[in-house]
Amino acid sequence: MSGTSIDDLLSVEEERHPRGDTGRVRRSRRLLRGLAGVAAVVAVLVAGLRAVGLQVSLPVLVAGVLALFAVHWLVIPLRPPPSSPAVDRNLLGPSEVSGNRGDRHDALRAAINSWETPLGWAATRSERFNGTILPRLAELADERLRLRHGVTRGSDPVRARVLLGDQLSTFLETPPRRPPSPRELAAIVAELERL
Repeated sequence: MSGTSIDDLLSVEEERHPRGDTGRVRRSRRLLRGLAGVAAVVAVLVAGLRAVGLQVSLPVLVAGVLALFAVHWLVIPLRPPPSSPAVDRNLLGPSEVSGNRGDRHDALRAAINSWETPLGWAATRSERFNGTILPRLAELADERLRLRHGVTRGSDPVRARVLLGDQLSTFLETPPRRPPSPRELAAIVAELERL
C-alpha cells in the first residue's frame, strides 16, 4: 500500500504549465500528416487502379480513404493499454517475489498515483475539483452501487440515494463551492468504501 495520504496528495502545489500554442501546433501537424497520408494512399490507389485498367471516380475514392482514416483515428484511443511484460520469477529478488515488485508492476499503486496530479490541481480551485475529481467520485459511486446492489444513480435514483446516504448523495449531486478539506475528502472516500 502506498505511504501517501490524502493530506499529502492535496498539499501539492499547483503546477505551472507554460501557456502557448503547443497544443494547437501539435494538432495542426497531426492533421497535416493525416492529410498527407490520405493523399499518398489516394495517389497509390489511383495509380494501381489505372495500371489494371479500372476507372473510379476521384471524389468517391477520396471519400472512401478519408472514411478509413477517420475510423482509424477514432479507434486509436479505444485500444487496450499495453499488457505488462511477463516476468520470470527466477530473475526476481526475494522481496520482489513476495509481492513488493516496485511501481512498474504494481497496478494498485499506478491507479493511486493517477489520482495524485488531479487532486493536486484541484486542492485550491473548486472549478477544477468539480470538473475533474467530482465526476470521478460519482463514477466510483455508480460502479460500487452497480456491483454491490445492481443499481446506479441514473437507473434508480431513489434507491441509490438511500444506499449512498444523504451526505454522500448531496455531495455528488451538488458541486461544492470550495474543494473539500482533506478531512472531508477522507470522510467521503470512507463513505464510498462503505457501500
